[in-house]
Amino acid sequence: MLPFCGQDHSLVDANGRIKFSPRVIADFTAECEGEIVIHCLPEGAIAVYPEETYLEMRQSETAAAAQAASSLLLRRSMRRFGALSKSENISRQGRITLPPAYRQYAEIQSGSEVIVVGTEIGVEIWNATRWTEELEKMNEHVVLKGKQELNADLQGTD
Repeated sequence: MLPFCGQDHSLVDANGRIKFSPRVIADFTAECEGEIVIHCLPEGAIAVYPEETYLEMRQSETAAAAQAASSLLLRRSMRRFGALSKSENISRQGRITLPPAYRQYAEIQSGSEVIVVGTEIGVEIWNATRWTEELEKMNEHVVLKGKQELNADLQGTD
């Protein structure tokens, strides 16, 4: 089966926890035994990655310590990742707690429904309304890109 694919609905409980579906739990268990990193994305969602995947993503900042003193851009990137990332473990019940600041960032309220979206390397947790808007943007982008490809193809046949 494809890991970290599909969409699930989940409810946020009064303590800010969500319960993953058995499929998502199995993906995280197979990938990292439940050791995860929660990270706030600029798009307004919360990403959940296996810890190794997150570390691999962050290793792209080569020689970060040596460059941090001279690079405002690198310091901002490090600051953003440091402030908006948190190590966590998936509970035995398949739940994670979304910190209050992260829930506020993603406009996720206790008692509300969220959409858990597979991204092939982890999952994202979306406010249901924001997910609908993001899905529309992605579909519009794909259609526009397809039209541009067709136009370029037609112009090449003249």
